[in-house]
Amino acid sequence: MFTENEKMILAEAASIIEVKIRNTSALTSPDLAVELCVNRLVHQEREVFAILMLDNQHRLIKFVEHSVGSISSASVYPREVLKSVLHYNAAAVIFAHNHPSGVAEPSDADRRITARLSSVLELIDVKVLDHFVIGVGETVSFAKRGWI
Repeated sequence: MFTENEKMILAEAASIIEVKIRNTSALTSPDLAVELCVNRLVHQEREVFAILMLDNQHRLIKFVEHSVGSISSASVYPREVLKSVLHYNAAAVIFAHNHPSGVAEPSDADRRITARLSSVLELIDVKVLDHFVIGVGETVSFAKRGWI
């Protein structure tokens, strides 16, 4: 779908956005987070589940491409997510993943894993702020839909 040159441009845009996010006092608007996720994930040919690790002021600690799957799914294990969150000492997270099909509508499996991860992370006082599903030209926010 994307040429190699376009993929390179998107990766560069993601790097610029990540620097901007790191230099903000807090991630008070989801717009920058969405832009970062779109530029990092929209061109991926396989499904990638990512986690934005945030500190207690909601500043970006790290954008982690947590798992890479196939063209239609990526395996996400709560135990591994928990280990990663603890490794970065995150106080809050935003999940994101792409749909290589280009259609951003979340599946039932997307909703179930988000609920499960939220429950697990709640046990250690880590707040799940949102989950973005990235499609081509559209992004669905779980928070905007009232699912988080």
